Formats: sequence, structure tokens, C-alpha cells
Amino acid sequence: MILEINPLHPQPRLIGRVASVLRADGVIVYPTDTVYGLGCNIHSKRALERVRKIKKIDNKTHLSFVFSDLKTISEYAQVDDHSYRILRRYLPGPYTFVLKATRLVPRIVLTKRNEVGIRIPDNRICQALLQELGNPILSSSVRLPDDQLLDHPREIEALYQGQVDLVVDGGIFMPEPSSVISLLDEVPVVIRVGKGDVTPFLSP
Repeated sequence: MILEINPLHPQPRLIGRVASVLRADGVIVYPTDTVYGLGCNIHSKRALERVRKIKKIDNKTHLSFVFSDLKTISEYAQVDDHSYRILRRYLPGPYTFVLKATRLVPRIVLTKRNEVGIRIPDNRICQALLQELGNPILSSSVRLPDDQLLDHPREIEALYQGQVDLVVDGGIFMPEPSSVISLLDEVPVVIRVGKGDVTPFLSP
């Protein structure tokens, strides 16, 4: 099922429908500021298992934690003053920041290293959905088996037909992965170069 939502002015009624799917252990495809994401409610073990099955990944593979703002990040990640200043400067935006997890993170979503990837996408549909849901979404990028990113909701629906509960059509855009920055140590480390400018995080 495809649900078309206005990317500039997301309709609250439609956003509510998407949030209801997530609360009912559903798996969705939704737009971010970098790619279309495959997402589920962070508190749904059943939905998480479905995401892993769809993506053919095990529990050693990281999934991003997608937030609406900075307010609740400290519930799921250990954020010191230095890290918080970086998050506040670059989020919302096309970055994933890796931090140590807190004890509130469900064990089923953690890898052995107890790390979490934090995202706050600069996308109005995504922001509205997260605010309506009231908690983070676990997310992974939508890709073909050859690792190619998809940009068209109809193509995504065909790829995941019968596997996801809802595809949110937020328009067609050029997909590009987020830049991944580790904040586990005092000096930030660039793990992946993507859409976000990594120049400020490179050592001189």
C-alpha cells in the first residue's frame, strides 16, 4: 500500500495513519533527508525481526535510531557536553553520529559493542511522524540486492510487495547515504563519507 503525503505540508490525518501502523508492529518505508528508509517502532521486537529478515541482516548489523529532536537522545545514547555541541550544530541534517548506548536501549537492537547510530533527518514528513509516534524509529536504507539506492516510491513498493505494511510516498529525490561520524572518542572519526560535509571532522 502506498500513502502519498505532501512533503512540504504533511497532512496530520495521514501522519496519524502511519504512526498507527508503527504502533501495531508494522514495518514501513518512509522518506528522510538522504534516502528512503525501512523503519519500525523501536519497541517492537516483532517488527525488528521483520526488518532484519527483509534486509537479510543479523543482530551484528547496526540500525540507525531516528529522532525528531535532541530532547530524547540522552535517553538512548551517552551524550557528554562535547558530543552535545556537535549534535546541536549538525542536526537536523544528513549525518549519523555513533555514540555509546544507555541502559534504556532495548537489548534486541544492540550489537555486542553497545553502540547506537543517531539520526535527526531534515525532512518534514519524517519529523511529523516521529513527533506523532512519540519515540524513535529503527531504520535502515532501502537498497537493491546490488546495494543500489532507490528513489521512486513505486519501485520501492514493487521491491517490497507483501513484505512491508506501508510505503510513504514523499516524492522522488536523489538518494545519498548519510555521512557517519563516530563520537565514541574525544576526537570525532569519519566512518563513512556521504551527503553531509565531513570536512569539519577531518584531522588537519
